[in-house]
Amino acid sequence: MIILAIETSCDETAVAIVEFKKNKVKILSDIISSQVKAHSKYGGVVPALASRMHLKNMVPVLRRAFQKAEIDRNKIDYIAITKGPGLIPALMIGVGAAKALSYSLNKPLVAINHLEGHIYANWLKKSVKLKVCKVKSQDKNNYELQKPELPILCLIVSGGHTQLVLMKKDLNYKIIGETVDDAAGEAFDKVAKLLGFAYPGGPLIEKAAKKGDRNKFNFTRPMMNSKNYNFSFSGLKTAVLYEVRGNCRDEAMPRLYSEQYQTDIAASFQQAVIDVLISKTIKAAREYKVKSILLGGGVSANKELQKQLEETINKKIPNTEYRIPNINLTTDNALMIAVAAYYNIIGKKNIKDWKSVKADANLRL
Repeated sequence: MIILAIETSCDETAVAIVEFKKNKVKILSDIISSQVKAHSKYGGVVPALASRMHLKNMVPVLRRAFQKAEIDRNKIDYIAITKGPGLIPALMIGVGAAKALSYSLNKPLVAINHLEGHIYANWLKKSVKLKVCKVKSQDKNNYELQKPELPILCLIVSGGHTQLVLMKKDLNYKIIGETVDDAAGEAFDKVAKLLGFAYPGGPLIEKAAKKGDRNKFNFTRPMMNSKNYNFSFSGLKTAVLYEVRGNCRDEAMPRLYSEQYQTDIAASFQQAVIDVLISKTIKAAREYKVKSILLGGGVSANKELQKQLEETINKKIPNTEYRIPNINLTTDNALMIAVAAYYNIIGKKNIKDWKSVKADANLRL
């Protein structure tokens, strides 16, 4: 089975052509055109600009994907598309392109939830081959599908979402907790802006935090001890703002920061976010007696979050499997959409006629 997948939920124009043979996966092509430079001068993603750039990039990215895959277009079995959630102007470009391909190639269209892609990214693992010299090597284009043991708890952490999702069976999701205001990734970007860092700020906060004292500032941990599994990061962001304003009188605050002050703020803020995420995840994992915990979304690339979550799981619920996606699958990409589509196809779900598919910015799992 060969799937062509398209992802345009935010600011990456992504296309992947992927071949599935039972649990074997071969990436024929995986192309991403990023818009980070275009949006960085605005300090965040501008929906109208994202849409125009998707429109400009879609045909060249599709052409490159087919050229690299070196297959005839008629060999495609299914077209997969991110239906939502995301920025509606961006989603509409991808959905329009997928519908055109579905119609012109006469292939079924599979409508995928973007967050479902982040979850199923954890099913994809690099294939390891053993050479004669007994040195392991990895073919970057060959993967295997490895299903985690059910029930599963997935922590999705990105710029637009922070959710705890329970899966008791394949393609079955129950959101048991989510942010009531800012997502964790959004808070990272906003705090980075306060500190004078460029966009996207998440990786820069992580880099600065390595040099800082995470115990220097005792920032609030919103909702960490609440009885539910919801999150809130707006108050934490505001606490950082008040600290920064109290330290600097000039409106151009970032110019007055010492490097040590910046790194201590970054480390203390990051630790506050991590403490909340881990506390909620462990509590939910215990209550629902899950056998696997998965991490997904752009913020899942944060090494400190990965490390501390693993350490806490090993200490408090040691028999629980812990998975994080390969680094290339943490940010938005079409490969994860192809994997989610594959499981929907074999589960006979969300296979649509092209006329019936519409972008949905607020799509729920």
